Amino acid sequence: MKQENKDGKKEKELSLEEAFERIEETIGRLEEEDITLEESFRAYQEGMQLLKYCDGKIDKVEKQVLIINEDGELDEF
Repeated sequence: MKQENKDGKKEKELSLEEAFERIEETIGRLEEEDITLEESFRAYQEGMQLLKYCDGKIDKVEKQVLIINEDGELDEF
């Protein structure tokens, strides 16, 4: 998932930490009492996209993680 700047142009890819921060911000917006229905739908959609992005990043990292077995050889996690 790429961040957009003020002009709507794509910037660098979000780190997992940045994505989690944006999810927390989105949850905060959803918890506001004065949020409109339209704003809550937009925030929900953004949150779901961020969660999907995080899930993909975590899956990718899990596939790259290797562990050393008892014989000193590398095995996939």
